[in-house]
Amino acid sequence: MNERAAPRRWIAVVCSALLFAFHTGSAAAATSPRSEEWWFPAWEIPEIWKVTKGAGVIVAVIDSGVEARLPDLRGAVLKGGSVGWGLHGDGRTDHDDEKGGHGTGMAALIAGQGTGTGMTGVAPESRILPVLADEDSWPEGVRFAVDHGAKVINMSVGAEAASCETKLQSAISYAIEHDAVVIAAAGNKSWEDNSRISPSNCAGVLTVGGLDQNLGIYSNSTPGAYTAVAAPAVNVGSIGRAGIFGAVNGTSSATALTSGAIALLRSRFPEEPGRRIVQRVLNTARDVGDKGWDKLTGNGAVIPYAAMIGSVPKNAPNSVYERYDQWKRLQEKPKPSPDHQPVRNRVSSKENPNSAILPVGAAALVTVFLFTATVLLVNHRRKRGLLRRSRSL
Repeated sequence: MNERAAPRRWIAVVCSALLFAFHTGSAAAATSPRSEEWWFPAWEIPEIWKVTKGAGVIVAVIDSGVEARLPDLRGAVLKGGSVGWGLHGDGRTDHDDEKGGHGTGMAALIAGQGTGTGMTGVAPESRILPVLADEDSWPEGVRFAVDHGAKVINMSVGAEAASCETKLQSAISYAIEHDAVVIAAAGNKSWEDNSRISPSNCAGVLTVGGLDQNLGIYSNSTPGAYTAVAAPAVNVGSIGRAGIFGAVNGTSSATALTSGAIALLRSRFPEEPGRRIVQRVLNTARDVGDKGWDKLTGNGAVIPYAAMIGSVPKNAPNSVYERYDQWKRLQEKPKPSPDHQPVRNRVSSKENPNSAILPVGAAALVTVFLFTATVLLVNHRRKRGLLRRSRSL
């Protein structure tokens, strides 16, 4: 070995080791949540991360767009799309002026990288598909998400509707038939009913209510017949499109965190369909609020670690998909044709030769009757006229 080359080689080895240590340390820091992210220990996310961080799963965020340029989201946001009338771009710009970046906040809760403010998502190795959509274009947004590979669809949105609009329900059915799990917010109006809020009232949607740090019910969480589970909704910190960390309350956050949990489970069990993943979540939820199922928390608090390690029978209840199956059966039920008539009215004259003669005979009898009645009436009037003339004489 060349004596001069040896020191150089050792220097290169040392530099490589230091560089590896630097990158390893950076990666560790990138997946260390902020102390304000109280749901990490509550959900035992560090234990889940020993197995998976959501790699291989695409989560669509149907919202106001996502500010992909932010350090906390850099590399985690795919090229998405805009589906609403007059909306443009690939979804990687947040257009929310009212709340300062709602879509960005939801995306960071799911897949934040922790490389800016330290905001870390529960599934940092999952990838976000941003879909910019308004209320009227939610159906197109759902279909866009499915067609671009999303297996989890986050809808931290809601609009008053007596029932799920046909077009939106059809899109959600499209998602379910393509093995995508759709998660929606219950709402933030405790005086209303989320069975009158879409998309939470659509069949097949996992509707999420809100909880606080102590598994207490979020005071503004909207109750309803379709609430399936509940998740952190109080003092939940995230970033907006300006990249500034701050805490907010709402079932939007609970929905995004649940979407992140679903992404972890889909990554851990890639061979299992979405139906089975939801079944895991429902049957490992921790009962909170009123005993058993209730309108505010559904089956209870989402516990991702329990869903990952728990033994859930394949015949366990699954209210979300059972409702969808019921809706689907109703759609497939045969409906009578508009021109359908009883068989007896469709017998031809060839099948019954007398069928053509009977109407003609009846008409003839009516004609004879009318003619006879007319003749008798005329004769009667003539007789009366003659009688009157004879009396007046």
